[in-house]
Amino acid sequence: MGFDTGCLPAGRRRARHTQAAKQRGFTLLELLVVLVIIGMLAALVGPRYFAQLGKSQVTVARAQIDVFTKAIDNFRLDVGRYPTADEGLNALVVKPANADKWAGPYLKKEVPLDPWGHPYIYKIPGAKSDYAVISNGPDNKQSGDEAAITNE
Repeated sequence: MGFDTGCLPAGRRRARHTQAAKQRGFTLLELLVVLVIIGMLAALVGPRYFAQLGKSQVTVARAQIDVFTKAIDNFRLDVGRYPTADEGLNALVVKPANADKWAGPYLKKEVPLDPWGHPYIYKIPGAKSDYAVISNGPDNKQSGDEAAITNE
């Protein structure tokens, strides 16, 4: 069955034994320990990573709303009024029919969706100012609480 090492000198028998020991694989226990360590690291790092991801989306939404606010203010300086509710944020990209002094486009590209894939809401007048640009956040529910990201 196996190779008979009885006729080999003692030095060669030890060499075969150490070579066989070097080729031996990991035991099941060693693999389980490694998997447990990886699982613990994922449990510690995962929530922190996803929390940062959520914060970055809020930061992007605030930055986009800031760009819209500046573009709306430039629209008002040129046209003499804010875009109407019917014109919405598209008035920053496409000239409205009754805006003779329009000097846009005020945005380089089309009006983007918020980081969660929902359209921004433009209200005139706003609750606290002349107008409001709103993202309802990841759940897209108009609840009126801190979940909404706005320029007001």
